[in-house]
Amino acid sequence: MFDIFKSMIKEEWRMHSSLFGRSAFSLFPVFVFLFTFFVSLVLPVFREIITDAQIALGMHYFFLLVGAMVGTFGVMGREFMNRRFGQASLIAYSSRVLPVSERFIFANFLGKDVVYYFVLYIVPFVAGFSLATKFISVEYFGDFSTLSTLTLTLSLSFAIGISAVFFLSTVYAHSGKLSLLCLFIASVILLHVSGKLGQYTLYDLPSLSLFLSFSKSQLLLSGILIFVPSALSLIFLKIDFPESQKSFSNSFSKLCGYLGTYRYAAFVAKDSLDLKRSEGGLGKIIFSFVLPLLLVWTLLSALGRIMPSMSTLTLFALVMGVLSSSMYNWLTEYDIFASYAFLPLRVSDMIKSKLNSYFILNIVPLVILTLLALKKDPSSLIPSLLLFLTISLYMVAVLVYLTGLSPSINLYNGKTFALYTLSVVPFLILNIFLSMFGPYYAFLDLLLVPFAFYLLGKGFRKWDRNGCWCF
Repeated sequence: MFDIFKSMIKEEWRMHSSLFGRSAFSLFPVFVFLFTFFVSLVLPVFREIITDAQIALGMHYFFLLVGAMVGTFGVMGREFMNRRFGQASLIAYSSRVLPVSERFIFANFLGKDVVYYFVLYIVPFVAGFSLATKFISVEYFGDFSTLSTLTLTLSLSFAIGISAVFFLSTVYAHSGKLSLLCLFIASVILLHVSGKLGQYTLYDLPSLSLFLSFSKSQLLLSGILIFVPSALSLIFLKIDFPESQKSFSNSFSKLCGYLGTYRYAAFVAKDSLDLKRSEGGLGKIIFSFVLPLLLVWTLLSALGRIMPSMSTLTLFALVMGVLSSSMYNWLTEYDIFASYAFLPLRVSDMIKSKLNSYFILNIVPLVILTLLALKKDPSSLIPSLLLFLTISLYMVAVLVYLTGLSPSINLYNGKTFALYTLSVVPFLILNIFLSMFGPYYAFLDLLLVPFAFYLLGKGFRKWDRNGCWCF
């Protein structure tokens, strides 16, 4: 019965190594190790404003969000594979031809994700941090047993994130309207309580509490938060195998008519229909963007009580600019670019059309940020919007230059991911540091705009020269 699990591990490795080559993909955890090591070395610089407990807090919530993001990708894996590779599919979606139940296959799929990303992310992260502790002084991370506990609790945070997203996706599969209503109610509640959280509320995350003070009750609670949502997801698992082709009325012409003579009208209309009709539809905007943003806002609101010198709204605008770049991934993830090779188009034309759709989708975070700014601090509205727009533009420019039309795939190349991280992380750290001096520092980020346009132009020429449609 262990064969399916082993096959899924091999499938994951072969899928990625066939895209980038074994050496390039193998470098990914090596880079995570090196990056964590060098970033950890600068922690003493922030010793005056950040305690070791707050460092642990940041680590656990980071892996909680990573788990949620991995879970979201797993939910959409079938469509991604079918769109990219035709009839090829993941083992997880092969229950019609395998003599085992769908529930058993998906239980293995969930376990595979935890084990696979444990090796890919958590182990190199903890290894890099543990090596750095030999050179810096930290209270909570001084011995082997503590670092072993950290490995366990970060894994629990990661698993909690995955199980929560799988549960939400199961609810959405049974009743999209009901789940969206529940998420809307949850969003209102999160916004309501975000300003009332105490400074120690964030430490109630069971995996974090387990690390700070090991207890059987917190270990049990962490297990409940992992196994109960996962079990409910498996019990009420729903996979549709439609017997006939889906058909839709002609909405393309109508959308093009609304956009008029706009140069990229046809492409934007197609992107809109692809997003709407893909698996999860517009619900992926909720799962992959709006819900994580609300969680980030709640966390930052509580964090603002712990570190009052940091502006919650400014940091939120910064995080929103980073997360918004994931919408470029959505727009490129499900398209089959080889079909455009028969048209008199350059690769740069396709990239420009995706960027047009990307900037239209950015209306959603702009509205969210505007409403929050008007509610919390109207005087920070302009700097926050400026920060969001400049960071979003710069992030997508780096993505275009490094990954072209395939960011979701190319970022798993160790070399590409290293260049991407080195291109964006220093600016993010600098923005976090400058945010302590007030919101109007955001006007300095205008310096990123000409550089972003330079990267875009260079990226257009690069991908036109390579003529790469598939990857």
